[in-house]
Amino acid sequence: MWLPLLGLALGIVIGMSSPIILPVGYANYMAIAILAALDSVFGGLRAGLEEKYDNTVFISGFFLNIVAATLLTYLGTKLGVDLILGATVAFSIRIFTNLGIIRRHLLDRWRNRPSKGKSAV
Repeated sequence: MWLPLLGLALGIVIGMSSPIILPVGYANYMAIAILAALDSVFGGLRAGLEEKYDNTVFISGFFLNIVAATLLTYLGTKLGVDLILGATVAFSIRIFTNLGIIRRHLLDRWRNRPSKGKSAV
């Protein structure tokens, strides 16, 4: 369940300490790829909390989301259409939906935890 969060934290640390600088022309592609990756990570966390997590589904979805979103952005650039905006909205909605479901799962677990020090009367 915590594997996606660990991967996210590790990726952020590696990215922040990396001396690699990408050209400004790749900014849209990187932004949409990061949103697609975050969508997959939060979807994996949600699946883990729902006890439906499958590593094959997570890994394949992670890379397929990134590739599809990047290709969609590239196609939009070539056609002169701002497809990145639509992809950004779609991924953002999915991310916030998954975060809301994750929050509800964690709150339910916290509320239903056994209380220490209370005796059953």
